Amino acid sequence: MVLRRQRLHHTRLGVAPRTPYPRVVDLRTRAFAALSGQLSHPHGLPGRLVGRMLNRGNRGAVAAAADALEVRPGAVLADIGFGGGVGIELLLRRDGPAGKVHGVDVSATMIAAAQRRFRREIGAGRLVLHNAAVEQLPLDDAGLDGAITLNTLYFVTDLPTALSEMARVLKADGRLVIGLGDHDAMGRMPFTAHGFTLRPIDQVVDALGDAGLLLEEHRRVGSGDGAFHLILARPIGGSGRA
Repeated sequence: MVLRRQRLHHTRLGVAPRTPYPRVVDLRTRAFAALSGQLSHPHGLPGRLVGRMLNRGNRGAVAAAADALEVRPGAVLADIGFGGGVGIELLLRRDGPAGKVHGVDVSATMIAAAQRRFRREIGAGRLVLHNAAVEQLPLDDAGLDGAITLNTLYFVTDLPTALSEMARVLKADGRLVIGLGDHDAMGRMPFTAHGFTLRPIDQVVDALGDAGLLLEEHRRVGSGDGAFHLILARPIGGSGRA
């Protein structure tokens, strides 16, 4: 009789068979999923850190969007999905003391951070913050001279409703600037496989008309994987910029 030798390993209770194929948890996938969740809805201490990261990484793109808005001092503006708040900072600076900025974000953590950072502007009535989603903007009809929204449409499942809401709150001569990363480059980022809805730029542009928006210009900023797209639109039937 031949006995097959079994590989053993020592435990505190004695000797036990060694598991040949231990179950391995894919920590990398879990980490990417967690990062995606924080990017879509920052929360807690990690959310505050993500907000700071977004401010550093997106500042150039947000500044380009604010420039494309061609802000007139004293205008009423909005940053929809403001994240870490760099867009609010830039709009306030361009708008001047007579202007007013609305900041809209779905994350209570980002709202709280902006309340601390911009407490003087809030106290002076120059900034109003709203904890809301882009599909349900708590803003008056035809009340904005301009709005920017960057990297928000990845987390919107109902694109027609989101665009219609942004069209609704613009004045007839108002302007909307949408900022999105390059579709192919975004698809190569591993965390975008978790919770992101990546749409080709043409798909977003094609959806403007049904939402009541007219494409003014499509700008490509930068090159390679760092390229960024700015979509400038205005309400259909509006007079546009003089």
